[in-house]
Amino acid sequence: MIKTIWNRIKQPIDPWLFLFTLLIFAVSAIVLFSASNRDLDKVMDKVTFMGISLGVMWFFANISQQTLMRLALPAYVVGVALLVAVALFGVTSHGATRWLNIGITRIQPSELMRIAMPLMLAWFFHHFETTLNWKHFVAAALLMVVPVGLILKQPDLGTSLLIASSGFYVLFLAGLSWRLLAVMGAAGGALAYTVTHWDLCINILQEYQCRRVATMLDPMQDPLGAGYHIIQGTIAIGSGGVLGKGWLNGTQTHLDFIPERTTDFIFAVFGEEFGLIGNGVLLVLYLLVIGRGLTIASRAPTLFGRLLAGAIALNFFTYAFVNMGMVSGILPVVGVPLPLISYGGTSMVSILATFGLLMSVGRDRKLMKG
Repeated sequence: MIKTIWNRIKQPIDPWLFLFTLLIFAVSAIVLFSASNRDLDKVMDKVTFMGISLGVMWFFANISQQTLMRLALPAYVVGVALLVAVALFGVTSHGATRWLNIGITRIQPSELMRIAMPLMLAWFFHHFETTLNWKHFVAAALLMVVPVGLILKQPDLGTSLLIASSGFYVLFLAGLSWRLLAVMGAAGGALAYTVTHWDLCINILQEYQCRRVATMLDPMQDPLGAGYHIIQGTIAIGSGGVLGKGWLNGTQTHLDFIPERTTDFIFAVFGEEFGLIGNGVLLVLYLLVIGRGLTIASRAPTLFGRLLAGAIALNFFTYAFVNMGMVSGILPVVGVPLPLISYGGTSMVSILATFGLLMSVGRDRKLMKG
C-alpha cells in the first residue's frame, strides 16, 4: 500500500530537477536565517511555502500535455480579462494598481500570466506547426504585447519584462528569423540609448522608472536616496571577497545597511557571507536547473513541449540574471526577487508551477516511449 502510494507520488517527478530544487531550497533556508537576524519563524514560514510550492509542482507535473494545450487559450483569456479588471477596478497600493479584490482576498493577475503566456504561445505555434510563416510570428507578438502593455501600465516594470521575455523565448525557439532578431536588437539598442537619457526617457516611461535607470548609471548622485540600494548591495558583495565573511558574520547585513535583505536584496547578504566561491556554487545550481530544463525541452516529443519547456528554462535564467544584475548595479532596480531564495510565497509558487510544467513535458516523453 505504502509502496503503491510512493510510486504514485514519484511517478511524474523528474529526479534531477527535484534534487537541484531541494539544494537551492537548502541554500535559501541558510541565508534567510542570517538575513532575517536569526528569525526562526520567518524561516519556518519559508519552509511552509516550500511545502506548498512542491505540492503545486506535483499537481502540475501530473497534467498531461493534451490537457495543458486545452487549457492554454482559456488561461490566457482569463488572465487578460483579469488584467483589464485590474486596470478598471484594481486596488492601488504604494502608487501601483496591481491587485484585484475578490472578496475574501486580493490576487495579482500578472502572476497568472507568467504561466499563461508561454502556454498560450507554445499552443499557438503547435497549432499552426505545418503552415507556420511570418504572419504567425506577428500574431504571436500581438498576443504577447497586450498583457505586457497592461502590466506595464500598472506600473510593474519587473513583471512585464519577465513575461515579455517568456514570450520572446517561445518566438525565438519557434524559429524567429535572424533578420527580425537583428532588427529587434537594433530597436533594443535604440531603446537602451533612449532610456539612458533623461529628456528622452521621460517621454516613454514613468518618471520613477527613468530615475531608476539614472540611478543605475550613477548611484552616487543620490547616495542616501535612490542610489542607496545599489551602493549598499555592491559594498556587501565586494566586501565578501573570495571566501566571504562567514555565515551570520556579515557586517553590512547585521548592521542593517542592506535594504530589503530578505527579499529583493538577499543576494547581497549571500555574497557578503559566502563570497565569490559561494556565489559560484549558487550559479552552478541555477545552471544545473536551466540545463536540466533545456535537456527536457530537447527531448520533448511535440513542438508544444519543446517550446514550453525551453521558454520556462530560459525564463528562469532571466529571473536570476535580473535580480543579480540589479543587486550588483549593472541593471536598474526593478523589484524582481532572487528565484527560490528570496522570502515570499507568490513568486516561489509560480516558479514551482512552471517546474511542474517542465516535469509534465518530461513525463509525457516517458509515456510515449513506453
